[in-house]
Amino acid sequence: MNPLNGKIIEDVRFPSPNPNVELKVVTYLSNGLKVKGMLAEPKTGEPLDGFLYLRGGIKNVGKVRPARIAQFAAEGFIVFAPYYRGNQGGEGNEDFAGEDREDAFAAFMLLKSLPRVKNIHIFGFSRGGVMALMTGIEFPEAVSVVTWGGVSDMSLTYQERKDLRRMMKRVIGGTPEKYPERYEHRTPLYQLERLKAPVLIIHGVKDQNVTVQHAHRLEKRLRSLDKKVECWYFDEYTHYFPPVTNRKVVEDLTKWMKSQSNW
Repeated sequence: MNPLNGKIIEDVRFPSPNPNVELKVVTYLSNGLKVKGMLAEPKTGEPLDGFLYLRGGIKNVGKVRPARIAQFAAEGFIVFAPYYRGNQGGEGNEDFAGEDREDAFAAFMLLKSLPRVKNIHIFGFSRGGVMALMTGIEFPEAVSVVTWGGVSDMSLTYQERKDLRRMMKRVIGGTPEKYPERYEHRTPLYQLERLKAPVLIIHGVKDQNVTVQHAHRLEKRLRSLDKKVECWYFDEYTHYFPPVTNRKVVEDLTKWMKSQSNW
């Protein structure tokens, strides 16, 4: 791993939707590339746990939303959300949990370098679920991993999402049938033996973007390895939860994260 990974090159203040949270757009190093991300810090000045927010989507689909980052920071975390390479002025090309996983790893190192940060938790939404699991595997010191509506099996995504197949073939370089190893490389299920942190799985049972089968496969694999896992399934919801429920789940999952700091 490059010793300069996570080094902050530049930070620029960004208008915050919350007067108690300071936002910055940060440029940091990831294997020699200058990558962008958003940092959210509560203005309390006290030491806090770090929160690595790994977004879903690709390129302009699923962009990091400042209000969402500030929402998690308001729960008492220093939050960093990488945009991934090639996005919003960053160098390189995003490749759907291939080499761009290094941007998540470098973002973990960035959080570790901040003097106010104590423990670090990892959160992934949608495609960010595979990024979160990979980062948790890479850094055994991570205190917890949360995957919300998260992808766990890239081949399953290819099968389920006909609308994504052209992009996946282009970015990954073929189909799962022709290049199974390329899809396995992007599927953390095969490496969970190395995961130390407890995992919280949150999933809407009616999700059509990332079916609940992803959550079930992850849960089954973690339990077979006797890993610490908790599951919150919501029978009535899809990939997106109603605002009131969303806020409540954010409160609950951040409480769960904090409870893991002494696991």
